[in-house]
Amino acid sequence: MFTAEAMIDTIQGAKKTWVKTFVTNEQVAAALNEFVDAQADYTKKAVKVSQDTATTLVSESVKAYQNASKFDYNKFGEGIMKAYNANSYTKK
Repeated sequence: MFTAEAMIDTIQGAKKTWVKTFVTNEQVAAALNEFVDAQADYTKKAVKVSQDTATTLVSESVKAYQNASKFDYNKFGEGIMKAYNANSYTKK
């Protein structure tokens, strides 16, 4: 199954293979591989935070919808009408 982490590992693995194939200087290759590892670490953390944020937003949205659907609009409307009528009688 597709996961973001597997995709990141595939792309970063391809970068390391490219470095291994085309970079002959060992110090430059080591620096590039460290850079690729840092990219992979950062990207994985960013994806995890994004996924956690999205999960939290969806969960809280569902809770808000469920709470809104429990609200008794008829009772609320009756209360507003009582307040309106009481206010109308006091003005006259």
